[in-house]
Amino acid sequence: MYLPTHFEETRPGELQRVMREHPLGALITQGPHGLDANHIPFELDEATGPHGTLNAHVARANPLWREVPAEGADVLVIFQASEAYISPNWYPSKPEHHRHVPTWNYQVVHAHGRLRVRDDERFVRGLVARLTREHEQRSQQATPWRMGDSAPEFINSMLQAIVGIEIEVVRLVGKSKLGQNREARDRLGAVAGVAGLGNEAAAEAMRGAGKG
Repeated sequence: MYLPTHFEETRPGELQRVMREHPLGALITQGPHGLDANHIPFELDEATGPHGTLNAHVARANPLWREVPAEGADVLVIFQASEAYISPNWYPSKPEHHRHVPTWNYQVVHAHGRLRVRDDERFVRGLVARLTREHEQRSQQATPWRMGDSAPEFINSMLQAIVGIEIEVVRLVGKSKLGQNREARDRLGAVAGVAGLGNEAAAEAMRGAGKG
């Protein structure tokens, strides 16, 4: 990933925040047929390993878990957070010199790691329970769905149809391209433009980038 110094994100807390709040990662693997990408919701276990561990599951019918080595396959998981198109018209300095062009602001985290297949009913059951609990709570329902709401034999059959994967994260590379390289009035103009389109998540990230 092209990473100018002024866009490099090195704060562990911010890297982990992006992975937690935007858990649908793109898992990139190298298999017998070349590169492959699977989009999977991940659980981040921050307490395991120097950079944490990513846990997920895939359908048993998905060839991914058979095509990568069972132990230690090098993989990449990409997490993308807020993003927004930036128009030059939002920069107050534009009329002064007309030396601005469109760009795109975004935050991404690349998690490099080693994948291990966990074809283990206990691992998968615990993972599904935690993922369900986390994301049902985020859905802000009065009565969140629980695994116990379904018949045990149905849940058992669903669990048998998936396989767990565990990724030991060995390196995190983060990029926060949020207008830090702009003068304050242009950065705030872009924030206002993005917020005006209703993209408050990107606007808030851009505001935060200017506080450093």
